Amino acid sequence: MLAVETLSKRFGGLVAVSDVSLTVPEGSITGLIGPNGAGKTTLFTLISGFQTPSAGRVLFAGEDVTGRTPESLAVLGIARTFQIVQPFAGLTVLENVAVGAYLRHPGRRDAMAHAEAVAERVGLADLGRPASSLTVAGRKRLELARALATGPRLLLLDEVLAGLNPSEIRDIIPVIRAIRDSGVTILMIEHVMQAVMSLCEQVHVLANGRLIAAGTPAEVVSDPQVVEAYLGPGAAGRLQKGAAHG
Repeated sequence: MLAVETLSKRFGGLVAVSDVSLTVPEGSITGLIGPNGAGKTTLFTLISGFQTPSAGRVLFAGEDVTGRTPESLAVLGIARTFQIVQPFAGLTVLENVAVGAYLRHPGRRDAMAHAEAVAERVGLADLGRPASSLTVAGRKRLELARALATGPRLLLLDEVLAGLNPSEIRDIIPVIRAIRDSGVTILMIEHVMQAVMSLCEQVHVLANGRLIAAGTPAEVVSDPQVVEAYLGPGAAGRLQKGAAHG
């Protein structure tokens, strides 16, 4: 579904992403992890068209889409969420979701009906309330719903679990699985490692803009480079035990 080939991004003398290559198989949930400042969100901006790579290319379903605009990529079927959730505060929850739905449902009635169905899928309620009144967990679900309403084939989730308590994380994990099961491929940036262990089939690890490891969650959390750069000693045992109980 997605292939990133030797992708790099420079900002003057700063190399934010350096020669990164990875693949995301169709129908999978693939994780992207690493310390803060590793280049994960920058990589997302390159894949989703918000920035142009300095080198390398992005292939989506076999087609070279490097440097295309976010709008054209959305039409092709790539949607993303953002780490900082910013709903349209003057609109209702349902109207916010409909912003995404208008991409493939230009009529208001169709867009609102599709938005309502998507909102139900992600567990949003009280759709007539102002989006500004939502809790952090509600805003995260709204961000997810708005992206999902565009009808993506590939969904890029940027820390969709950040700021949630353990109970809220447990509640949203089945929602993410159900999205994958409906035919949407997912690439997710996440720091909640027990969720990564539970959800992802493959994980790629960035540090200082470079890919330092890739493999199954169990392989990655046992990798000495990953332990040193990100997880710390003893992480493998803690996370595997947590995933088993989760």
